[in-house]
Amino acid sequence: MAPYASRPEESRGRLHAEPESPTRTAFQRDRDRIIHSTAFRRLQYKTQVFVSHEGDHYRTRLTHSLEVAQIARSIARALGLNEDLAEALALAHDLGHTPFGHAGEDALDAAMKPHGGFSHNDQTVRVLTRLERRYAAFDGLNLTWETLEGTVKHNGPLARQTLPTTIAEYVTRHDLELATWPSAEAQVAALSDDIAYNNHDIDDGLRAGLFGVKDLADLPFVGPAFAEVAARHPGIEEPRLIHEAIRRLIDRMVNDVVGETRRRVAEARIASAADIRALGRPVVAFTEAMRANDRALRAFLMERMYRHYRVSRMAAKARRIVGDLYTLFSAEPLCLPTEWRLQTRGPDAAETARTVADYIAGMTDRFALDEHFRLFDRYAAT
Repeated sequence: MAPYASRPEESRGRLHAEPESPTRTAFQRDRDRIIHSTAFRRLQYKTQVFVSHEGDHYRTRLTHSLEVAQIARSIARALGLNEDLAEALALAHDLGHTPFGHAGEDALDAAMKPHGGFSHNDQTVRVLTRLERRYAAFDGLNLTWETLEGTVKHNGPLARQTLPTTIAEYVTRHDLELATWPSAEAQVAALSDDIAYNNHDIDDGLRAGLFGVKDLADLPFVGPAFAEVAARHPGIEEPRLIHEAIRRLIDRMVNDVVGETRRRVAEARIASAADIRALGRPVVAFTEAMRANDRALRAFLMERMYRHYRVSRMAAKARRIVGDLYTLFSAEPLCLPTEWRLQTRGPDAAETARTVADYIAGMTDRFALDEHFRLFDRYAAT
Protein backbone atom coordinates (compact mmCIF):
# COMPACT_ATOMS: atom_id res chain seq x y z
CA MET A 1 0.00 0.00 0.00
CA ALA A 2 0.96 3.62 -0.47
CA PRO A 3 2.50 5.36 2.55
CA TYR A 4 -0.60 7.59 2.81
CA ALA A 5 -3.06 4.67 2.88
CA SER A 6 -5.11 3.90 5.99
CA ARG A 7 -3.73 0.80 7.72
CA PRO A 8 -6.03 -1.35 9.82
CA GLU A 9 -3.28 -2.22 12.29
CA GLU A 10 -2.99 1.53 13.01
CA SER A 11 -6.74 2.06 13.45
CA ARG A 12 -7.82 4.30 16.30
CA GLY A 13 -10.21 1.56 17.33
CA ARG A 14 -13.89 1.35 18.19
CA LEU A 15 -16.01 3.20 20.73
CA HIS A 16 -16.57 -0.11 22.50
CA ALA A 17 -13.38 -2.19 22.66
CA GLU A 18 -13.56 -5.63 21.08
CA PRO A 19 -11.01 -8.40 20.52
CA GLU A 20 -9.50 -8.36 17.04
CA SER A 21 -10.50 -11.05 14.55
CA PRO A 22 -7.85 -13.67 13.74
CA THR A 23 -9.00 -13.87 10.11
CA ARG A 24 -10.15 -10.37 9.13
CA THR A 25 -8.76 -6.87 9.47
CA ALA A 26 -10.70 -4.19 11.32
CA PHE A 27 -11.87 -2.60 8.07
CA GLN A 28 -12.95 -5.95 6.63
CA ARG A 29 -15.08 -6.50 9.73
CA ASP A 30 -16.63 -3.06 9.24
CA ARG A 31 -17.52 -3.92 5.65
CA ASP A 32 -19.02 -7.25 6.68
CA ARG A 33 -21.09 -5.71 9.47
CA ILE A 34 -22.51 -3.18 7.02
CA ILE A 35 -23.41 -5.87 4.47
CA HIS A 36 -25.16 -7.98 7.14
CA SER A 37 -27.13 -5.05 8.57
CA THR A 38 -30.89 -4.71 8.26
CA ALA A 39 -30.53 -1.21 6.84
CA PHE A 40 -28.34 -2.49 4.00
CA ARG A 41 -30.93 -5.12 3.00
CA ARG A 42 -33.64 -2.45 2.90
CA LEU A 43 -31.71 -0.56 0.23
CA GLN A 44 -32.96 -3.15 -2.26
CA TYR A 45 -36.37 -1.47 -2.22
CA LYS A 46 -35.32 2.15 -1.81
CA THR A 47 -34.96 4.14 -4.98
CA GLN A 48 -33.02 7.19 -6.13
CA VAL A 49 -35.17 8.72 -8.87
CA PHE A 50 -37.82 6.16 -9.84
CA VAL A 51 -40.10 4.38 -7.38
CA SER A 52 -39.48 0.63 -7.23
CA HIS A 53 -42.83 -0.40 -8.72
CA GLU A 54 -42.16 1.62 -11.90
CA GLY A 55 -39.73 -1.00 -13.23
CA ASP A 56 -37.37 -3.77 -12.23
CA HIS A 57 -34.32 -2.46 -14.07
CA TYR A 58 -33.91 1.03 -12.61
CA ARG A 59 -31.23 1.59 -10.00
CA THR A 60 -32.12 1.11 -6.38
CA ARG A 61 -30.04 2.32 -3.45
CA LEU A 62 -28.66 -1.21 -3.15
CA THR A 63 -27.50 -1.57 -6.75
CA HIS A 64 -26.14 1.96 -6.65
CA SER A 65 -24.17 1.22 -3.47
CA LEU A 66 -22.68 -1.90 -5.05
CA GLU A 67 -21.68 0.08 -8.14
CA VAL A 68 -20.10 2.80 -5.99
CA ALA A 69 -18.19 0.12 -4.08
CA GLN A 70 -16.84 -1.38 -7.31
CA ILE A 71 -15.62 2.00 -8.55
CA ALA A 72 -14.15 2.85 -5.14
CA ARG A 73 -12.19 -0.41 -5.00
CA SER A 74 -10.83 0.20 -8.51
CA ILE A 75 -9.63 3.70 -7.66
CA ALA A 76 -8.25 2.63 -4.28
CA ARG A 77 -6.33 -0.23 -5.89
CA ALA A 78 -4.81 2.06 -8.52
CA LEU A 79 -3.71 4.54 -5.84
CA GLY A 80 -2.41 1.93 -3.39
CA LEU A 81 -5.06 2.77 -0.80
CA ASN A 82 -6.93 0.44 1.54
CA GLU A 83 -9.60 -1.16 -0.63
CA ASP A 84 -11.54 -2.60 2.30
CA LEU A 85 -12.01 0.79 3.95
CA ALA A 86 -12.99 2.42 0.66
CA GLU A 87 -15.50 -0.36 0.04
CA ALA A 88 -16.98 -0.15 3.55
CA LEU A 89 -17.52 3.59 3.16
CA ALA A 90 -19.09 3.14 -0.27
CA LEU A 91 -21.49 0.48 1.01
CA ALA A 92 -22.51 2.57 4.04
CA HIS A 93 -23.00 5.95 2.41
CA ASP A 94 -26.73 5.60 1.61
CA LEU A 95 -27.96 3.71 4.69
CA GLY A 96 -29.73 6.79 6.07
CA HIS A 97 -31.80 7.58 2.99
CA THR A 98 -35.58 7.71 3.28
CA PRO A 99 -38.01 5.99 0.92
CA PHE A 100 -38.58 7.80 -2.39
CA GLY A 101 -35.11 9.30 -2.67
CA HIS A 102 -34.59 13.01 -2.19
CA ALA A 103 -38.32 13.75 -2.30
CA GLY A 104 -38.82 11.68 0.85
CA GLU A 105 -35.86 13.35 2.52
CA ASP A 106 -37.18 16.83 1.68
CA ALA A 107 -40.57 16.00 3.19
CA LEU A 108 -39.08 14.57 6.37
CA ASP A 109 -36.69 17.51 6.72
CA ALA A 110 -39.59 19.96 6.42
CA ALA A 111 -41.64 18.05 9.00
CA MET A 112 -38.69 17.83 11.40
CA LYS A 113 -37.70 21.51 11.19
CA PRO A 114 -38.93 22.27 14.75
CA HIS A 115 -36.75 19.41 16.03
CA GLY A 116 -33.46 19.97 14.24
CA GLY A 117 -34.44 18.88 10.74
CA PHE A 118 -33.48 15.71 8.94
CA SER A 119 -30.46 14.84 6.79
CA HIS A 120 -29.64 11.45 5.30
CA ASN A 121 -25.98 11.78 6.35
CA ASP A 122 -26.93 12.29 10.00
CA GLN A 123 -29.43 9.44 9.68
CA THR A 124 -26.68 7.17 8.36
CA VAL A 125 -24.74 7.85 11.55
CA ARG A 126 -27.90 7.05 13.59
CA VAL A 127 -28.17 3.73 11.78
CA LEU A 128 -24.51 2.89 12.33
CA THR A 129 -24.33 3.96 15.98
CA ARG A 130 -27.87 3.50 17.37
CA LEU A 131 -30.61 1.98 15.25
CA GLU A 132 -28.99 -1.30 14.27
CA ARG A 133 -29.63 -3.44 17.35
CA ARG A 134 -27.85 -6.72 16.72
CA TYR A 135 -25.13 -7.04 19.34
CA ALA A 136 -25.46 -7.80 23.03
CA ALA A 137 -22.90 -5.29 24.27
CA PHE A 138 -23.81 -2.15 22.32
CA ASP A 139 -26.27 -0.44 19.99
CA GLY A 140 -25.19 0.16 16.40
CA LEU A 141 -22.43 -1.66 14.55
CA ASN A 142 -19.51 -0.34 16.63
CA LEU A 143 -17.45 0.47 13.53
CA THR A 144 -13.88 1.73 13.59
CA TRP A 145 -12.99 5.38 14.03
CA GLU A 146 -11.84 5.54 10.39
CA THR A 147 -15.09 4.22 8.94
CA LEU A 148 -17.23 6.55 11.04
CA GLU A 149 -14.94 9.50 10.31
CA GLY A 150 -15.19 8.85 6.58
CA THR A 151 -18.96 8.50 6.77
CA VAL A 152 -19.43 11.76 8.67
CA LYS A 153 -16.90 13.80 6.67
CA HIS A 154 -17.26 12.28 3.21
CA ASN A 155 -17.90 15.75 1.75
CA GLY A 156 -15.18 17.42 3.82
CA PRO A 157 -14.80 19.05 7.24
CA LEU A 158 -17.86 19.97 9.31
CA ALA A 159 -18.39 23.14 11.33
CA ARG A 160 -19.26 22.31 14.93
CA GLN A 161 -21.75 25.15 15.28
CA THR A 162 -24.00 23.65 12.58
CA LEU A 163 -23.77 19.96 13.38
CA PRO A 164 -26.90 17.82 12.96
CA THR A 165 -28.30 16.14 16.06
CA THR A 166 -26.79 12.66 16.00
CA ILE A 167 -23.32 13.68 14.86
CA ALA A 168 -23.19 16.42 17.50
CA GLU A 169 -24.02 13.92 20.23
CA TYR A 170 -21.73 11.16 18.96
CA VAL A 171 -18.58 13.27 18.75
CA THR A 172 -18.88 14.14 22.43
CA ARG A 173 -18.13 10.45 23.11
CA HIS A 174 -15.90 9.61 20.16
CA ASP A 175 -14.05 12.59 18.68
CA LEU A 176 -13.98 12.26 14.88
CA GLU A 177 -11.85 15.41 14.41
CA LEU A 178 -14.48 17.17 12.34
CA ALA A 179 -12.29 20.14 11.37
CA THR A 180 -9.94 18.05 9.21
CA TRP A 181 -10.37 16.37 5.83
CA PRO A 182 -11.08 12.62 6.00
CA SER A 183 -8.83 9.83 4.76
CA ALA A 184 -7.99 9.38 1.10
CA GLU A 185 -10.25 6.32 1.12
CA ALA A 186 -13.23 8.43 2.24
CA GLN A 187 -12.49 10.96 -0.48
CA VAL A 188 -12.34 8.12 -3.03
CA ALA A 189 -15.74 6.82 -1.89
CA ALA A 190 -17.29 10.29 -2.22
CA LEU A 191 -16.05 10.79 -5.78
CA SER A 192 -17.02 7.23 -6.70
CA ASP A 193 -20.57 8.12 -5.63
CA ASP A 194 -20.56 11.06 -8.05
CA ILE A 195 -19.17 8.94 -10.90
CA ALA A 196 -21.73 6.18 -10.41
CA TYR A 197 -24.68 8.46 -9.76
CA ASN A 198 -24.32 10.67 -12.83
CA ASN A 199 -23.42 7.98 -15.33
CA HIS A 200 -26.06 5.53 -14.22
CA ASP A 201 -28.71 8.25 -14.23
CA ILE A 202 -27.93 8.67 -17.92
CA ASP A 203 -28.68 4.96 -18.34
CA ASP A 204 -31.90 5.11 -16.30
CA GLY A 205 -33.05 8.32 -17.99
CA LEU A 206 -32.57 6.81 -21.44
CA ARG A 207 -34.28 3.57 -20.37
CA ALA A 208 -37.26 5.55 -19.05
CA GLY A 209 -37.56 7.61 -22.22
CA LEU A 210 -37.04 10.92 -20.41
CA PHE A 211 -34.52 11.89 -23.11
CA GLY A 212 -32.93 10.18 -26.10
CA VAL A 213 -29.41 9.46 -27.27
CA LYS A 214 -29.69 12.30 -29.79
CA ASP A 215 -30.32 14.73 -26.91
CA LEU A 216 -26.85 13.94 -25.56
CA ALA A 217 -25.05 14.86 -28.79
CA ASP A 218 -24.08 18.39 -27.75
CA LEU A 219 -23.28 17.53 -24.14
CA PRO A 220 -19.52 17.91 -23.51
CA PHE A 221 -17.66 14.67 -22.77
CA VAL A 222 -20.84 12.57 -23.00
CA GLY A 223 -21.84 13.31 -26.60
CA PRO A 224 -18.39 12.48 -28.02
CA ALA A 225 -18.36 9.14 -26.18
CA PHE A 226 -21.65 8.10 -27.78
CA ALA A 227 -20.46 9.35 -31.17
CA GLU A 228 -17.22 7.37 -30.81
CA VAL A 229 -19.07 4.11 -30.16
CA ALA A 230 -21.53 4.74 -33.01
CA ALA A 231 -18.68 5.43 -35.44
CA ARG A 232 -16.72 2.34 -34.38
CA HIS A 233 -19.78 0.05 -34.49
CA PRO A 234 -22.13 1.29 -37.26
CA GLY A 235 -25.71 0.12 -36.78
CA ILE A 236 -25.14 -0.99 -33.18
CA GLU A 237 -28.30 -1.69 -31.18
CA GLU A 238 -29.18 1.16 -28.84
CA PRO A 239 -28.87 -0.84 -25.57
CA ARG A 240 -25.34 -1.88 -26.59
CA LEU A 241 -24.54 1.67 -27.66
CA ILE A 242 -25.63 3.01 -24.28
CA HIS A 243 -23.63 0.44 -22.32
CA GLU A 244 -20.48 0.89 -24.41
CA ALA A 245 -20.64 4.68 -24.09
CA ILE A 246 -21.28 4.68 -20.34
CA ARG A 247 -18.49 2.21 -19.60
CA ARG A 248 -16.13 4.56 -21.47
CA LEU A 249 -17.37 7.55 -19.48
CA ILE A 250 -16.85 5.77 -16.16
CA ASP A 251 -13.40 4.53 -17.20
CA ARG A 252 -12.27 8.00 -18.27
CA MET A 253 -13.56 9.62 -15.09
CA VAL A 254 -11.79 6.99 -12.97
CA ASN A 255 -8.52 7.52 -14.85
CA ASP A 256 -8.92 11.28 -14.46
CA VAL A 257 -9.29 10.93 -10.68
CA VAL A 258 -6.29 8.62 -10.44
CA GLY A 259 -4.05 10.92 -12.48
CA GLU A 260 -5.09 14.11 -10.69
CA THR A 261 -4.75 12.50 -7.26
CA ARG A 262 -1.24 11.30 -8.03
CA ARG A 263 -0.34 14.80 -9.17
CA ARG A 264 -1.70 16.36 -5.96
CA VAL A 265 0.05 13.79 -3.77
CA ALA A 266 3.38 14.54 -5.44
CA GLU A 267 2.85 18.30 -5.38
CA ALA A 268 1.99 18.34 -1.65
CA ARG A 269 4.65 15.72 -0.84
CA ILE A 270 2.13 13.56 0.98
CA ALA A 271 3.92 10.91 3.03
CA SER A 272 1.28 9.59 5.44
CA ALA A 273 -2.42 9.31 6.16
CA ALA A 274 -1.97 12.12 8.69
CA ASP A 275 -0.69 14.37 5.88
CA ILE A 276 -3.95 13.76 3.98
CA ARG A 277 -6.02 14.96 6.94
CA ALA A 278 -3.79 17.96 7.63
CA LEU A 279 -3.55 19.19 4.03
CA GLY A 280 -6.50 21.58 4.29
CA ARG A 281 -7.92 20.64 0.89
CA PRO A 282 -8.97 17.43 -0.87
CA VAL A 283 -6.26 15.30 -2.40
CA VAL A 284 -8.61 12.98 -4.34
CA ALA A 285 -10.19 15.03 -7.10
CA PHE A 286 -11.05 15.50 -10.76
CA THR A 287 -9.00 17.75 -13.01
CA GLU A 288 -10.56 21.14 -13.70
CA ALA A 289 -11.55 19.98 -17.19
CA MET A 290 -13.37 16.94 -15.78
CA ARG A 291 -15.05 19.07 -13.11
CA ALA A 292 -16.45 21.23 -15.90
CA ASN A 293 -17.70 18.12 -17.71
CA ASP A 294 -19.29 16.90 -14.49
CA ARG A 295 -21.06 20.23 -13.94
CA ALA A 296 -22.44 20.17 -17.48
CA LEU A 297 -23.73 16.63 -17.00
CA ARG A 298 -25.36 17.52 -13.69
CA ALA A 299 -27.07 20.53 -15.27
CA PHE A 300 -28.38 18.37 -18.12
CA LEU A 301 -29.75 15.74 -15.75
CA MET A 302 -31.32 18.38 -13.54
CA GLU A 303 -33.22 19.89 -16.45
CA ARG A 304 -34.06 16.80 -18.49
CA MET A 305 -34.47 14.16 -15.78
CA TYR A 306 -34.94 15.36 -12.21
CA ARG A 307 -37.34 18.14 -13.30
CA HIS A 308 -39.15 16.02 -15.87
CA TYR A 309 -42.88 16.15 -15.26
CA ARG A 310 -43.11 12.39 -14.69
CA VAL A 311 -40.42 12.51 -12.03
CA SER A 312 -41.90 15.69 -10.53
CA ARG A 313 -45.33 14.10 -10.24
CA MET A 314 -43.96 11.07 -8.44
CA ALA A 315 -41.87 13.31 -6.18
CA ALA A 316 -44.94 15.35 -5.27
CA LYS A 317 -46.83 12.17 -4.44
CA ALA A 318 -43.88 10.90 -2.38
CA ARG A 319 -43.69 14.11 -0.35
CA ARG A 320 -47.40 13.86 0.46
CA ILE A 321 -47.10 10.22 1.51
CA VAL A 322 -44.15 10.91 3.83
CA GLY A 323 -45.79 14.07 5.17
CA ASP A 324 -49.05 12.26 5.87
CA LEU A 325 -47.28 9.45 7.71
CA TYR A 326 -45.25 11.86 9.82
CA THR A 327 -48.29 13.95 10.75
CA LEU A 328 -50.35 10.95 11.77
CA PHE A 329 -47.67 9.16 13.78
CA SER A 330 -46.62 12.36 15.55
CA ALA A 331 -50.18 13.15 16.56
CA GLU A 332 -51.09 9.55 17.35
CA PRO A 333 -47.97 7.59 18.37
CA LEU A 334 -50.23 4.73 19.51
CA CYS A 335 -50.52 3.91 15.79
CA LEU A 336 -46.83 3.03 15.69
CA PRO A 337 -45.81 -0.65 15.88
CA THR A 338 -45.29 -1.72 19.49
CA GLU A 339 -41.47 -1.74 19.47
CA TRP A 340 -41.46 1.83 18.13
CA ARG A 341 -44.33 3.07 20.30
CA LEU A 342 -42.45 2.01 23.43
CA GLN A 343 -39.72 4.49 22.51
CA THR A 344 -42.13 7.45 22.53
CA ARG A 345 -43.28 7.26 26.14
CA GLY A 346 -43.08 10.50 28.06
CA PRO A 347 -43.75 14.18 27.31
CA ASP A 348 -40.67 14.87 25.16
CA ALA A 349 -42.09 15.96 21.80
CA ALA A 350 -38.65 16.13 20.20
CA GLU A 351 -37.88 12.54 21.17
CA THR A 352 -41.23 11.37 19.80
CA ALA A 353 -40.62 13.27 16.57
CA ARG A 354 -37.18 11.73 16.16
CA THR A 355 -38.56 8.24 16.76
CA VAL A 356 -41.24 8.82 14.13
CA ALA A 357 -38.58 10.07 11.71
CA ASP A 358 -36.45 6.99 12.41
CA TYR A 359 -39.40 4.72 11.69
CA ILE A 360 -40.31 6.47 8.43
CA ALA A 361 -36.71 6.80 7.26
CA GLY A 362 -36.23 3.07 7.62
CA MET A 363 -39.18 2.27 5.35
CA THR A 364 -38.74 0.96 1.84
CA ASP A 365 -40.74 2.57 -0.97
CA ARG A 366 -43.09 -0.42 -1.03
CA PHE A 367 -43.64 -0.47 2.73
CA ALA A 368 -44.30 3.30 2.83
CA LEU A 369 -46.91 2.95 0.08
CA ASP A 370 -48.55 0.01 1.87
CA GLU A 371 -48.46 1.74 5.26
CA HIS A 372 -50.05 4.86 3.80
CA PHE A 373 -52.78 2.74 2.20
CA ARG A 374 -53.46 0.88 5.47
CA LEU A 375 -53.74 4.10 7.44
CA PHE A 376 -55.57 6.39 5.03
CA ASP A 377 -57.86 4.14 3.01
CA ARG A 378 -61.02 3.66 5.04
CA TYR A 379 -61.60 0.15 3.69
CA ALA A 380 -58.02 -1.11 4.07
CA ALA A 381 -57.29 -3.86 6.57
CA THR A 382 -54.89 -2.86 9.32
